[in-house]
Amino acid sequence: MLITEYFKTVWEAAGYEIMNNRMLRRMDFTLIGAVALIILISLVVIGSATHINAPGDERYYFVQRQGIFAIVNCAMIFFLMNFDYKILQGYGNKLYIFNIIMLLAVMVIGHSALGAQRWIQIGPITLQPSEFSKIIMIISLASILEDKIGKLNTFRDLLPVAAYVGLPFLLVMKQPDLGTSLVFMAIFLGMIFVAGINLRLLGMIFAGGVAVMPILWHFLKDYQKMRLTVFMDPNVDPLGSGYHIIQSKIAIGSGMLYGKGLFGGTQSQLNFLPENHTDFIFAVVGEELGFIGAAILLILYLVLLRRGVQVAREASDNFGMLLAVGITSMLGFHVLVNVGMTTGIMPVTGIPLPFMSYGVSSLTTNMMSVGILLNIYMRRQKLLF
Repeated sequence: MLITEYFKTVWEAAGYEIMNNRMLRRMDFTLIGAVALIILISLVVIGSATHINAPGDERYYFVQRQGIFAIVNCAMIFFLMNFDYKILQGYGNKLYIFNIIMLLAVMVIGHSALGAQRWIQIGPITLQPSEFSKIIMIISLASILEDKIGKLNTFRDLLPVAAYVGLPFLLVMKQPDLGTSLVFMAIFLGMIFVAGINLRLLGMIFAGGVAVMPILWHFLKDYQKMRLTVFMDPNVDPLGSGYHIIQSKIAIGSGMLYGKGLFGGTQSQLNFLPENHTDFIFAVVGEELGFIGAAILLILYLVLLRRGVQVAREASDNFGMLLAVGITSMLGFHVLVNVGMTTGIMPVTGIPLPFMSYGVSSLTTNMMSVGILLNIYMRRQKLLF
């Protein structure tokens, strides 16, 4: 008994709290339910998309691996809920430095795949540091923006914040990873908007961004230029860069209202649809579950994002509000771009669909985000024990 009390004292001294029934009653079960349903759909669709490509016992390798890490990450969510999120603010700069070191390490010891150097191999696990850099960037940016709320009125006020985000942005661009770089921009814009940036200044930023686009074109890699070209007309390179978009649109269109049924798709089951368990998993949903299945999935995302906004509105402090906005901006941008690229209304950028696309790094980052949202929601008012 004394030992138990000792560890409890140490835990709480470090800023952690033991969850009790009162805190459990304050959990956002709507958010938890939406995420749980998306993950369950993900496991079924990943199993359908990948079982045909592996023999025997390895037939469901990807779905088993994703399921295991989903369970492991549930334990991490419990950990993230068991301390006051406000202590993260004190680690903002330390996490930022760690993030820079991690992104630099990719350039030195990372290995390449699909023309990019983005991954680090740790034993049997392949990690993508740029995925984790998103949540670290949200925490770090929230920690410096809290004191600047209502004070972002001029370029001089905004410049230090932009430079703070600009360094990891450029390191991710160097990999190259245009998709994650755009996520950084979405997080940055979402958080400075709620921090009260002068709207005229924000309009000038957008106008300036549009003005420099022709210049930025010359800094893009050849494959990135081709992706933008085939976005306008996939038939420019139907067997190369445009192949993904063409097959994805065929898959979604052929699903019609009710879909072809699980394990019944042609584009995904016969390997016409590349990356069908990662970037283009929404196309599998459209083909096999049809418009109804895709609509249900999008409704679940709408619930998830709406709860994120609600958490931000009810946060007990500005730091929690900024964290919730950054996380919601990240998840919302992922859904918008991934669904947009699979339906052909946005360029292909390699951004995964949250909780749906296969990937350990992506799933872990998203689960960490949910853990932080739940933490903020549970402490939206001062708790008395």
